[in-house]
Amino acid sequence: MAKQAPQSDPAQDAPEVGAPKHAAAGLTAVAKSLQMAGEQMGARRTLATLRKVNQPDGFDCPGCAWPEPGKTHTAEFCENGAKAVAEEATERRITAEFFAAHPVAELAERSGYWLGQQGRLTAPMLLEEGATHYTPVSWERAFSIVADELKALDTPDGAAFYTSGRTSNEAAFAYQLFARQLGTNNLPDCSNMCHESSGSALTETLGVGKGSVHLKDLYQADLIIVAGQNPGTNHPRMLSALERAKRAGAKVVSVNPLPEAGLERFKNPQNARGLVGAGTKLTDLFLQIRLGGDLALFRALNQLVLAADGGVDHAFIAEHCHGFEEFAAEAAATERAEVLAATGLPWEQIEELAALVLASEKIIVCWAMGLTQHKHSVPTIREVVNFLLLRGNVGRPGAGVCPVRGHSNVQGDRTMGIFERPSAAFLDALGKEFGFEPPREHGLDSVDTIRAMRDGRVKVFFAMGGNFVAATPDTDATEAAMRSCRLTVHVSTKLNRSHVVTGARALILPTLGRTDRDRTAAGQQFVTVEDSMSMVHSSRGGLRPPSEQLLSEVAIVCRLARAALGPQNPVPWEEFAEDYDTVRDRISRVVPGFEDFNEKVRRPGGFVLPHGPRDRRAFPTATGKANFTVNPLTAPEVPAGRLLLQTLRSHDQYNTTVYGLDDRYRGITGGRRVVLVNPADAAELGLADGAYTDLVSEWQDGVERRAAHFKVVHYPVARGGAAAYYPETNVLVPLDSTADISNTPTSKAVVIRFEPDSGS
Repeated sequence: MAKQAPQSDPAQDAPEVGAPKHAAAGLTAVAKSLQMAGEQMGARRTLATLRKVNQPDGFDCPGCAWPEPGKTHTAEFCENGAKAVAEEATERRITAEFFAAHPVAELAERSGYWLGQQGRLTAPMLLEEGATHYTPVSWERAFSIVADELKALDTPDGAAFYTSGRTSNEAAFAYQLFARQLGTNNLPDCSNMCHESSGSALTETLGVGKGSVHLKDLYQADLIIVAGQNPGTNHPRMLSALERAKRAGAKVVSVNPLPEAGLERFKNPQNARGLVGAGTKLTDLFLQIRLGGDLALFRALNQLVLAADGGVDHAFIAEHCHGFEEFAAEAAATERAEVLAATGLPWEQIEELAALVLASEKIIVCWAMGLTQHKHSVPTIREVVNFLLLRGNVGRPGAGVCPVRGHSNVQGDRTMGIFERPSAAFLDALGKEFGFEPPREHGLDSVDTIRAMRDGRVKVFFAMGGNFVAATPDTDATEAAMRSCRLTVHVSTKLNRSHVVTGARALILPTLGRTDRDRTAAGQQFVTVEDSMSMVHSSRGGLRPPSEQLLSEVAIVCRLARAALGPQNPVPWEEFAEDYDTVRDRISRVVPGFEDFNEKVRRPGGFVLPHGPRDRRAFPTATGKANFTVNPLTAPEVPAGRLLLQTLRSHDQYNTTVYGLDDRYRGITGGRRVVLVNPADAAELGLADGAYTDLVSEWQDGVERRAAHFKVVHYPVARGGAAAYYPETNVLVPLDSTADISNTPTSKAVVIRFEPDSGS
């Protein structure tokens, strides 16, 4: 029997702190997975559900986007994947009676953790203007309310259509088609807040804004550099791939401001060595870099490679690259003192890494948010590309770029056209297929959407999944912007913070999840997703939906489109809602690489999308070649008496979804309001271990942004930096502090000072 949802909201500001762990997974991970699954689903449902995760005849995990191996294991999921499945397949339910018992003002005082623990949403709900409670509403009236608000706008650009990375390819394609039929490119998505810097840099340098490697490349690599990433918590199945790479002879280098247990040692729960043995030591060399020092590190490596005999693949550069001379001159002029100041690393350690580089023929660089959420993130990733191009490590087996995405279909959503700056080629194909002229003016990304809501230019905000309020920066500014809207709409499986920070009117539209069976008049339906390595495969839920009132994301989009665009609109929205094959047929004629979509996706394992740089060393850039770039050496500057804060996840959360109040690998239990500080920095600042403090960010606009009552934890963080969990510290990230070019929030580079605790 599944446990009931908690009635009280547990305190999160009094955690207990123990020693951090030095190994990930093992028996403890198995036990934690089964414990949470049992609490949420019960024993029978747990067995029926977990055996279908990431299986060819099952459903894609609603967690991360790490790809499945060619031959899946019986238990092809990780601890946090099991938590994600349990949260979605929970037997807990939120009914109309729940909303009748809890006014919105009361729900707004609850933590995101408590809201998420209440269970699955079961019916459409409406918050009328001036009302205190959500009340039930029919689907027809809900669609009519949205349609009327859209028609009342002065311009289609007065609406914004946000997308979470868990939306399927079919729903995403229909969603962007609806927005563009309406007349806007306002299609912000969660990529804007995470890997937008990767896409910007890779599109400029290689011509494709995606990774260039497959899983098999990791198994063939000589050297894998994992920079600014914590796979043990954020992409745990990656540890299995690193373990296999190690056994094949690869060296693994970790570059991160914090030591992470998963990269130290991995106890693979799928074999005896991991369950009862010591596991596998993964990292051969750990570089504990200062926050924001990665550009300087890769610049130094490039300088050392350029100076080494035989270090450069001149034949590859001559045939496939552009801009080498300008780049080489800049790299050669780099001052060692600048590198040391930016990285905080001893020069001998950088030379040790350079020796590994020069001894390796096939190199992969993996990265995540630690590289993408700085002001200079795009130049940093361009410098990573420079590093790989120098030795020809793009477009051959065992080598390439590997940005590791978060949400399970965030990459697929972008492929389907969820982008505020679509290419002319995509719009041409879309317009030709559906017989209309799509809007050409660029739309709003996530940060610009907040600004537009704040300024009154966006009056209707529609979210397909996600938790926009909790995921975005500058919490106070974001919430004020959301409350200024005429209507806010959220398509969701569970309750979250975004449902209680509303416009004048608000709708909650409950939808099927990945685990739910999706049956229409045309029969059982399936959807498709694209993983981090451009593999497209199907996903079929098998559980009975929590309520007969739920609609699929595809059906919600299509029924709304018909209501808003009218009966004369020629798009066959009703066909799309009934038979997803008809959506895939249209995708096959619009999106390159999806030809014969319906046939290819029914093959075991799905299919891989084409990638010119990877497949044939063809680079669709402005120059027609892979571009070396010149990136001025820069790093964050932190005033005396301040530290640079990075926001991060605990092991008991996935993005804004908090599964529990423990961070087992970092030794923190029973709470989340902690700030991790190097003991030497803490001594200089007078921050005693276990004391409480307020965190105050400093930004050029002079606005005070404060996160109160955080427990100081002395922790082996790189000097000059600190770390704390989001979304609790999103309030400290200024809305206008964004990465150059990509406009991604600088959540890994927040200058903070410490003030006496005001929350006790």
